[in-house]
Amino acid sequence: MTALGQSATAGWWRSAAIYQVYIRSFADGNGDGVGDLAGVRARLGYLAELGIDAIWFTPWYPSPMDDGGYDVADFRDIDPLFGTLAEAEELIVAAHAKGIRVIIDIVPNHCSDEHRWFQEALAAEPGSPERQRFWFRPGLGPDGAEPPNNWKSRFGGSAWTRVPDGEWYLHLYSSRQPDFNWDNQEIRADFEDVLRFWFDRGVDGFRIDVADGLVKDPRLPDVEEGDETPFSDQEGLHEIYRSWRKIADSYPGDRVLVGEMWLPDMSRAARYLRRDELHAAFNFDFLVCPWDHARFQDAIERTLLAHREVGAPAAWVLSNHDVTRHVTRYGRDGDTGFAFADRLHGTPVDRELGTRRARAAALLTLALPGGLYVYQGEELGLWEIEDIPDELREDPVWARTNGADPGRDGCRVPLPWSGDTPPFGFGTGGTWLPQPEEWRSSTTEAQATDPASMLRLYRAGLRMREELPALGPGDLEWLSLGDGVLAFTRGPGFTFVLNFSASPVSLPPHREVLLSSDPVEGELPTDTAVWLRT
Repeated sequence: MTALGQSATAGWWRSAAIYQVYIRSFADGNGDGVGDLAGVRARLGYLAELGIDAIWFTPWYPSPMDDGGYDVADFRDIDPLFGTLAEAEELIVAAHAKGIRVIIDIVPNHCSDEHRWFQEALAAEPGSPERQRFWFRPGLGPDGAEPPNNWKSRFGGSAWTRVPDGEWYLHLYSSRQPDFNWDNQEIRADFEDVLRFWFDRGVDGFRIDVADGLVKDPRLPDVEEGDETPFSDQEGLHEIYRSWRKIADSYPGDRVLVGEMWLPDMSRAARYLRRDELHAAFNFDFLVCPWDHARFQDAIERTLLAHREVGAPAAWVLSNHDVTRHVTRYGRDGDTGFAFADRLHGTPVDRELGTRRARAAALLTLALPGGLYVYQGEELGLWEIEDIPDELREDPVWARTNGADPGRDGCRVPLPWSGDTPPFGFGTGGTWLPQPEEWRSSTTEAQATDPASMLRLYRAGLRMREELPALGPGDLEWLSLGDGVLAFTRGPGFTFVLNFSASPVSLPPHREVLLSSDPVEGELPTDTAVWLRT
């Protein structure tokens, strides 16, 4: 892991391994069944041993938790559920002491309906300065009873909610998450101040939620089904991120801005990664790939080409807090990709197959040029929990679709740390979502002593990734080893091979097997990846 000294900071994010902490589900320090900052601090040693370079924290701000903290009531404080501002500052210092940087979420597209500004807007009159911070509009029809346009919420239902005086406000997500109006200069100035507030407290960067969605077409035109053009990827975004980049660059230590942008065109996404805008953006084309050799190779090739044109590193990711865990996706009967439109909840899953493929995918991401993100629990091979009782589900997606969409709770179940029964060392109390009894063999305690475990594979891969010169800066060169085989070389003396085909394949000439996702004796088995010294 890279040290934090000034001589080592230049471009650290270009090849960093960053671990996503979903705070509520990482570790509980006070026994209330919910993860918190004290729990994270107590587990910093685990993260250091894993070999990551930075932590990305999901929102830790005061929030009514309608959307798991992405409904922010105050951008300059810590929710009491997680701790205090002083504890956050101490955690940043403690992480830095172990050589781990800290990235936090910023949620600029919307806030909570309990945010002071939105409460002021509700109390104010139509057309007031308070309402101009948001998207308040009169309705359509003779009595204004119809929404201003046909936009749909990404959580289901209309993107508009009516208030008692007859106006409607825009929310691309839950009705408790009103969208900010970024045409308002007060919004822009306040978020710039928020950036400085946290940079002053030592954070090393921000992951920007809904980074493509801040600016809307002021005409608010109706859209066709599936069209998000009026509220995604608007040209005005670039001006915002250039101003943010100037702020980040004004601080020492190579502070970073990472965008969450679900854009269908990779070249459009790369435009945000020009040298005066964001440093990196998640590669969701790679994340949603089904288990298919050609699809993976195409996603990798297009990603590297688009990023090379703007001089930015790729950022590889297999899972996060919004998508079905990839052990489950890769083990499904039929479609092994991911789409928000249908999470394929209840599809038969071969968990052994999914785990085998997940191990191979881990070695693939670790071998690619650029940075990577590890979602908490993927290093343990955790799977999606699909049988959460309906009355315990908290995701607003579940409620707004009347149960048609199971939501994201299944990938947010608290982590298992030790012991044979729930809460598996998560804390001294219970857990806010139920853990399956089957996780007894998936705890960090059980896997730490098992040489064949997923945890040991991640530790070995992350360590070698730091040690092998070939896995540093540079590109890759594809090899042709037959149908269904993805293979490439990197730098001096390194070859990667992943066998997607239905039969074992011969390995190319090599001197040594450095690491394999499963045992390799002679030929490379199906759904297995290997690192070779050549």
